[in-house]
Amino acid sequence: MRRRLRCKHQLRFRFCGCDANQQSGIQEICNDWTALGNPEVKVEVIDWDNYWTLLEAGASGGQLPDVFWMHSDYAQIYMENDILLDLTDYIAKDGVDMNAFYPDIAAIYTREDGKIFALPKDHDTIALLYNKALFDQAGVAYPTDEWTYQDMYEAAKAITEATPGDTYGLALNTSNDQDGWYNYIYAYGGNVVNTEKTDTAIDGPEAKAAMEMVRQILTVSTPQAVVAESGTDSLFQSGKVGMITQGSWMINAFYTAENSKDYAWAEIPYFDRNGDGACQKEERWSCYNGLGWAAAANTKNADAAASLIEYLCSKDAQIKQAQLGVTMAGMPGISDDFANAFEGMDVSAFTKVEENGTLFARPGTRNSGVWQTPMKQAGGFLDAWQDVENPQAMSDACDRVAKMIRDAIAAEK
Repeated sequence: MRRRLRCKHQLRFRFCGCDANQQSGIQEICNDWTALGNPEVKVEVIDWDNYWTLLEAGASGGQLPDVFWMHSDYAQIYMENDILLDLTDYIAKDGVDMNAFYPDIAAIYTREDGKIFALPKDHDTIALLYNKALFDQAGVAYPTDEWTYQDMYEAAKAITEATPGDTYGLALNTSNDQDGWYNYIYAYGGNVVNTEKTDTAIDGPEAKAAMEMVRQILTVSTPQAVVAESGTDSLFQSGKVGMITQGSWMINAFYTAENSKDYAWAEIPYFDRNGDGACQKEERWSCYNGLGWAAAANTKNADAAASLIEYLCSKDAQIKQAQLGVTMAGMPGISDDFANAFEGMDVSAFTKVEENGTLFARPGTRNSGVWQTPMKQAGGFLDAWQDVENPQAMSDACDRVAKMIRDAIAAEK
């Protein structure tokens, strides 16, 4: 894992610009690898949407970067088409312990034949971000770690009613499933895809109850047309929104924001399934996912690319990544280093949920893209999100989306 490598080409290392806050920390870790006698690494920043478009174009044209990020939405297609460098032999030769990583994240980048095409870069959890100034203005008590989704709804409603017409208690970007409504479904006892990836319960009573809560929250939240135009993060930072749920990968954006002194985090709410007034682990759920470090199958620097990936995923580099506040590690046991990286802002809500709640891997199937995007469009949930006063529209949408998922699973066999 600490091999000295010589190659005449500088490595191009590309990652998503939606996390541009990670750039300096990642570059520092890459520089550490270079200091061991390895090639220089240039870290490039590309925004999230353009990143995947350019990556696909690069894959089609044989012009991928040497090392880059891979995501659960795309991994299966890239692995099946042999676009990524097979790391299996490198991992075996260098003694990389795959058991050291979060198993759900490692599984994303392991093909059915056991070959490994990326190593876990990180993992993430979800928390509730709130604006203390707006809560004070509306005379509403701050969120606590004991909040249920009903509590969040009541607070959002109170803030919306107590503030000017363009200000709302909450903004929910319905196109973002991981940091939004997926968490409701699992907290209520439903699922999007079962663990065997053979069926969905999104049309079951538990999931429908969860999506009914989503519908109610949308009635007191920023209209979806405004969210689609401005985004929840921008609306929150402009002081027009009291709360959003957000992933740990975005902490730095709010930590460095102009009004960060007004911002605070609480654990993601729970659903009191048994009605005892307390939160059990199975009642608070946080979706988690993790990016992987991958390399191009046709890279001219395969040894160097594999070495860099192994270094970035080594325990020392993962700890440094956490301590620099880049992101939470791809290995368990390092979360506290990340929680302590933001002086003056308590971000422990992201780490406490690992003890006080249940993490579930972002649900997917072999070809998730067939249903994950359509389910958010017309004919899926979009119809219900645009008709938030109609409970039946949400129930019907759950039925339609369930059919989409089941049809996609059947086609994968």
